[in-house]
Amino acid sequence: MATWIVSLSVLVVIYLIISGLDDLAIDLIWWWQAITRPPVAPSVQQLDQTPEQRIAIFVPLWHEHGVIEQMLSHNLAAIQYSCYTVFVGVYPNDPPTLEAVARAAQRFPNVRIAQVPHPGPTSKADCLNSIYHQMLLDEEAQGFRFETVITHDAEDIIHPQAFRWINYTMQSQNADFVQIPVLALSTPLLALTHGIYCDEFAEMHTRDLTVRCALGAFVPSAGVGTGYSRRALEALAAADSNHIFIPGCLTEDYENGLRLNQLGFRQAFVPILKGADGTFVATREYFPQSFWSSVRQRSRWVTGIALQSWERNGWRGDWKTRYWFWRDRKGLIGGPLALLTTAMFLAACVWRPHWSEAPPALLTLFEVTMALGIYRIHFRMICVMRVYGGAMAAMVPVRIFWSNWINGLATIRAMGQYASARFRGKALAWTKTTHEYPTRAALVSHALRIGEILIQNRIVERQLVERAEANRGELRLGEYLVRIHAITEQQLYQALALQQQLPLVAEGPLSIPRKVARALPTHLIRDWKVIPIAIDEQGVQLCTPEAPPEELTAVLRRYTSLVVHFHLIPASRFEALALAVLHSKVAQRQLSLAAAE
Repeated sequence: MATWIVSLSVLVVIYLIISGLDDLAIDLIWWWQAITRPPVAPSVQQLDQTPEQRIAIFVPLWHEHGVIEQMLSHNLAAIQYSCYTVFVGVYPNDPPTLEAVARAAQRFPNVRIAQVPHPGPTSKADCLNSIYHQMLLDEEAQGFRFETVITHDAEDIIHPQAFRWINYTMQSQNADFVQIPVLALSTPLLALTHGIYCDEFAEMHTRDLTVRCALGAFVPSAGVGTGYSRRALEALAAADSNHIFIPGCLTEDYENGLRLNQLGFRQAFVPILKGADGTFVATREYFPQSFWSSVRQRSRWVTGIALQSWERNGWRGDWKTRYWFWRDRKGLIGGPLALLTTAMFLAACVWRPHWSEAPPALLTLFEVTMALGIYRIHFRMICVMRVYGGAMAAMVPVRIFWSNWINGLATIRAMGQYASARFRGKALAWTKTTHEYPTRAALVSHALRIGEILIQNRIVERQLVERAEANRGELRLGEYLVRIHAITEQQLYQALALQQQLPLVAEGPLSIPRKVARALPTHLIRDWKVIPIAIDEQGVQLCTPEAPPEELTAVLRRYTSLVVHFHLIPASRFEALALAVLHSKVAQRQLSLAAAE
């Protein structure tokens, strides 16, 4: 058995050395750039002086009713850009998602529904093309033109400054394609599957895409956080029957990066840098957290990027294009070999005494392979530590073994599905990933200030907000604007609801059943300013005039085991409601005492 392992190791080691040296070459280019031309983030002044181009945001959906309202409400309250419209693509046979988007469109004047003209699901590319056509109709009806299109998904957390950076990069570098980094949201250390995405995206968007852009090779779109100039989109449409995205492609984003490069358009990748708020300017999202859901997602990536692109494009292009084809497709070998090398590593531990019989040349190759592997882990740890910290970086060696299994199985699954589809003459199926969205606590930290929300929703002018900031004294900005009658209290709370990611109690009379009003003790109403307004299958619904502090939830757990949901209510309405509830409780207590006597 040991002899068989040694013989098989020769081929594996040769590939690992070739692949390792390939990665090392990219590392050296990256290190040279980092030392000689370190990237610099644009200053606030540079961003402010760049005129805002009108932006259209494309968000394709299929069965995303569980996350889309939260995604829209959070991002529209956080984005520091005023001239944009969100076009949301929905299928006619997906009523829950259609209803969710319709509710969002009623709340936000810059949200448009782009209904796909045929039932779904088809493909993400097909949905995006329908959104593009809806944008053209809107332009014709409204009489203006969108100069930039940015693609996003239903699970994205858009950085507040991302659109300003894309707008600045397009104009300062004369670029027609700009990719913002994509980073996975932080998860617990033991969440190994999601941690793999943290590792791989931190490394890929630190090194590979930066080097690709510097060498003038094609920069693939990540599918989200990608900005296209209008002239680039029109060129894509003209090149393929008015399709800016190729409907049959499983990874239409990758294909578009290649197509634009071949058409001669300038591409740019924004390095992972911190903005004015001290956070990395990147699109954040949750990726699959279970083993098999990750395998399914990655098998789609392998099918689209490696197999389908190979079928469509072969190895055509200049040396840079062919070289990056090799890097994008070498996973077809590396994926299955990752499983094999893991098994061989375990076998080597079992038959360790027999390795002394191996030829010295093979042992030398093993040492070279080991050195390259250790360096590779070290480099990834550097990338991860920069984004997620030392504790996350320390787990990289553990997650590499886990990623070998996931990537290996995903590659085998992709090749099997591809071969099966081609043998039966069927189109490749698009596999949708189930999405989830972060909690309110994770989102509020990215929210805009109240003044910016009021400006972006065209409730007040910026000059008025600046004067109010200078004159408000000890008052909060919103309170001051209400006092000088610049806005109504209802308008202030609509902005607060956006900022705090909380629903706003509807206007009109509010009737609270006596049983509900007595659900919490009186001192909570006085001390914490919360009133129960309903108890239903979802839990207890509370209204409050202030953003609830984190410790309030812990306090409420002492009095109720139900799930607590907060709603904002204007302060004047809350005071009137509190008086009525407290008066009712006092009256009820007096009746109880009288009955006892």
